[in-house]
Amino acid sequence: MMPPPLGALVDPFRWWSALTPDKVAVVDRVQGTRATYREMDAAARRWADYLATRGVRRGDRVALLALNRIEIIGLFYGCVRLGAALVPLNWRLAEPELARVLADARVALVLGEARFAAVGRAATGVPFVAFEDACTACTAIPCRAEAPLGAEAIDSEATALILYTSGSTGRPKGAMLSNRQLLFNAVATLIGWQLGAGDIGPISTPFFHTGGWNVVAIPLWTVGGTVVLLDAFDPARFLDILHEERVSIAFAVPTQFVMLLAQPNFGRPLPRLRNFMSGGAPLPQSVADRVRTGGYAIREGFGMTEFGVNCFMISEAQALAKPGSVGWPMPFVEMRLVDEALADVPDGAVGELLLRGPQLFSGYLFDAERTAEAMTPDGWFRSGDLALRDPDGAFHIRGRRKDMFISGGENVFPGEVEAALSECSGVSEAVVVGVPDERWGEVGHCFLFPKEGRALDGGAVLAELRTRIAAYKVPKRVTVLGEPPRLASGKLDRTRLAAMAGPI
Repeated sequence: MMPPPLGALVDPFRWWSALTPDKVAVVDRVQGTRATYREMDAAARRWADYLATRGVRRGDRVALLALNRIEIIGLFYGCVRLGAALVPLNWRLAEPELARVLADARVALVLGEARFAAVGRAATGVPFVAFEDACTACTAIPCRAEAPLGAEAIDSEATALILYTSGSTGRPKGAMLSNRQLLFNAVATLIGWQLGAGDIGPISTPFFHTGGWNVVAIPLWTVGGTVVLLDAFDPARFLDILHEERVSIAFAVPTQFVMLLAQPNFGRPLPRLRNFMSGGAPLPQSVADRVRTGGYAIREGFGMTEFGVNCFMISEAQALAKPGSVGWPMPFVEMRLVDEALADVPDGAVGELLLRGPQLFSGYLFDAERTAEAMTPDGWFRSGDLALRDPDGAFHIRGRRKDMFISGGENVFPGEVEAALSECSGVSEAVVVGVPDERWGEVGHCFLFPKEGRALDGGAVLAELRTRIAAYKVPKRVTVLGEPPRLASGKLDRTRLAAMAGPI
């Protein structure tokens, strides 16, 4: 069920350029510059004018092949003001993969950095413009006089971003994110995480991923805060920037926290940092404990591209009292846990997480069939994630529905087994996948990744695991690997690992 129309909106750079024009909106650590809300507002207007000269119209889609840089932010809000949608492309994709995405998106224009020109031109038949040239052309455009606040209104239901999910196989699937979704995710995040205009947050996640926009960037711009832009995650540099830029909230995926913990200066005083946020994958309790031992607060979140991205809120005290919980629903969000028949399950039982609210996406681009598959008949979004709700109403994520397997008639949730493996001696990360077995139907195959400088004995790890979880949950095969395969988001590439696991 869709919410009633919101009417016209105003983007945050337009709003705050009128109210706090000299406040720094973006600190660009890539190019060593800083931009105020007034400057970002002007950049967005120039980009809207530039795109119009290139023939981009309301409802069109503009593709982008570029690493994080401040110009992308102006480009995005230029698209928003024009009524077009930005399609940030995963620049790690091979030419055939990009070609499939671009064919699916039916873009009017491709902007790409010079380093991606060859693959960009080869993958599409639409105009390709060097992003560097476009940035120069934008700078030369005379800035129009500012219109009165509210005069340049934005359609709340217009698609602003189209993000293609990482690690997918087969036909591309582009999630359409409207201005309404971005706004409600931002407002819910500001309330749930208690963020304000004085907050400063870094962005190292690529802009082709929802984490680059929706975890802290758009929420902070919505409230008039400051975003520190990075083009990649480097653990030593990241810690330095937290100190130098007086960061107050910082997001990372569990793998990145493991990398941070290995840095010699982890634990340095960061008096402005209120807390770390973890998401993208389950946070091992041992990692959370070590972060807190370093003197920092940390909370675990959960979300997905199709539904806002920040779905839960939890305080530091509650995170300590309920290890492994992601907490309670964000404002505006309704949640249910259901079985295979879509019947509600009781507290303490594992079910699929269903969501409803104004943070819902607008569907998959040109794919009504898969959009319908993602929804229940009465309008709930099927997340595909398994969770349980405790008696206090707090949620605990138990992994993906598609990853669950049945061994000897018992449901096994890989997320639960992986959490237990991460507590075993010398284990940095673990992935468990189900594989066919003649006797049990399916059994677990675990991939283990050792902590830096440690050697792992797979048999010894499984022996330790048997002291932590029931025997039927313990994997029957173990593979120890050195360098884990990852997606662009920093998550472990489960699809690639599953392909490596043959039948027992």
